[in-house]
Amino acid sequence: MGSITAYEIAAGKRYRVRWRDDQQKQVEKKGFRTKKDAELYLAHTEVSRSNGSYTDPGEARITVGALGVEWLRNKKHALKASSFSSLNTSWRVYVLPRWGDVRIGDIRASHVEQWIRELSEGTATTTRTKSAKAGASPRSASVVYRALGVLAGILDTAVRDGRIPRNVARGAQNLPPKQSQKPRRYLTHSEVVRLAEATNNDTHRTLILLLSYCGLRWSEAIGMHVSDIIFPRHRIQVQRAAVEVEGKIVLGTPKNWERRLVPFPAFLEEPLEQLCRGKRADDLVFTDLQGKHLRRAKTQHGVNSWFTTALDLADIERLTPHDLRHTAASLAISSGANVKAVQRMLGHKSAAMTLDTYADLFDDDLADVAERMNQGGLNANVARLWET
Repeated sequence: MGSITAYEIAAGKRYRVRWRDDQQKQVEKKGFRTKKDAELYLAHTEVSRSNGSYTDPGEARITVGALGVEWLRNKKHALKASSFSSLNTSWRVYVLPRWGDVRIGDIRASHVEQWIRELSEGTATTTRTKSAKAGASPRSASVVYRALGVLAGILDTAVRDGRIPRNVARGAQNLPPKQSQKPRRYLTHSEVVRLAEATNNDTHRTLILLLSYCGLRWSEAIGMHVSDIIFPRHRIQVQRAAVEVEGKIVLGTPKNWERRLVPFPAFLEEPLEQLCRGKRADDLVFTDLQGKHLRRAKTQHGVNSWFTTALDLADIERLTPHDLRHTAASLAISSGANVKAVQRMLGHKSAAMTLDTYADLFDDDLADVAERMNQGGLNANVARLWET
């Protein structure tokens, strides 16, 4: 059992609660104005100790900044470079300026919701405050969710460590609505050919065809080695990715760590052989003029690149190289490929993920299924059930 003692300060009598934690270390909390408040606190402490929900008030004095450093180290160990870069940027730009010096035990749900509102309005304290002062710059829903996710992740660790009883960053009531995705633009066969034709060299031309017909991610395509192409079988071994992170190329495994074999159409055999001619097995297939990894083509409005130039010449609206991966899915499905084949081609974790991602592409398949079912029923003379 704990104890309650009174003491005097300039403002009058106060009460102190003392008890021993699970390690028999004496702990105290003081400043209670009435003995009843102190008794209620002590009773709550005893109950929480008995049911396993007890947390040491002293452990809650650690700041978000102190916990965040170790949390980020653990994430860096577990995540791919590109994913960690997004978390680190969110931590550095949004979370640390607001919460770095705040003790985790002092954070209230209302404080978190105020921060969400300020982020959405563009008035939150960030490392980019200078630009915000020129006029509020609202942050997108994805930026808000990512920043909140970082704070919530840190507090999740604090809960598991027994520093705080619950995570007040979970269950916020004022999260901004996620914007619905704009309809995807899938290129037709003729548009893909027109786009490839509009490029200015064989490397870019072959790359566009590869992305559009094999569904590789940009990082997987530019990370390909000559030895990854199995010409007799018309297969590509996707086993590495070259991701551009903060201006540097970082080599790693494909997304989701899924290595896979992807078929390529026979018409790509000759252009791929031309790019591989004279190269060693471990040389890159697609390179810039210096023989290094190709950098992702810029597609922002107001920026010109070889890719946007080709789009303009081909009279195709603004797309990104990643949209060619969606085109590959569309062309495969329209050619009659089943969902499992498309899943393996794209490297999705499951067929369900492929269906969720490209549900719009399977609408026509459902119509075909209904038509085939109808024909099957007619062939079995289902109409005789209604004959009198």
